[in-house]
Amino acid sequence: MPGRSRTGLSSPDVFALGAAAGLAVDLLLGDPRRGHPVAAFGRAAAAVEDRLHHDHRGWGTLHTAVCAGSTVALGALAARAVRNRPAAAVALTAASVWAVVGGTTLGREARAIGGALAAGDLEVARERLPHLCGRDPQALDGPAMARAVVESVAENTSDAVVGALFWGAVAGVPGLVGFRAVNTLDAMVGHTSPRHRRFGWASARL
Repeated sequence: MPGRSRTGLSSPDVFALGAAAGLAVDLLLGDPRRGHPVAAFGRAAAAVEDRLHHDHRGWGTLHTAVCAGSTVALGALAARAVRNRPAAAVALTAASVWAVVGGTTLGREARAIGGALAAGDLEVARERLPHLCGRDPQALDGPAMARAVVESVAENTSDAVVGALFWGAVAGVPGLVGFRAVNTLDAMVGHTSPRHRRFGWASARL
């Protein structure tokens, strides 16, 4: 049986209400312009990388464990602190969903680039493309940028929205923030550049 609070709300009830509220806030407000939690996590992960980086899978695995593990632990502590207060638990879930999904901002950027491409303004499209994906815009023509937008929206919808909500439904707030942490680490170090070919192995595989 799912755990129930003193008011009779089950854990799935709390997550469903919180997720709906978080998605509504994201739809209305988009991402916060300053102090975004994912950006703060990225800065912290980069600082940990600076201290731990060696060209070795073991050190990269430690980096992933420290960054993702601490995020899951913080999420678990926060969830535990509000487990007997349904309103606070719903608010925590809503805030976590808002922080991790980013669907509205993703759509806004895609539409802005699409509008620039439709108007034939390739320079504006090139200026905005890095907000959406990591490809070099100077190497892309109009059709290639359009493909990059479609592919990035599809990938990020899966990563930032569907995957996060799935793991939130499975594991609550720790699942939400843990999934986003792993996803962010993969984007940061989980690729085949010389610096990250070995160090980023664990983040890419997790």
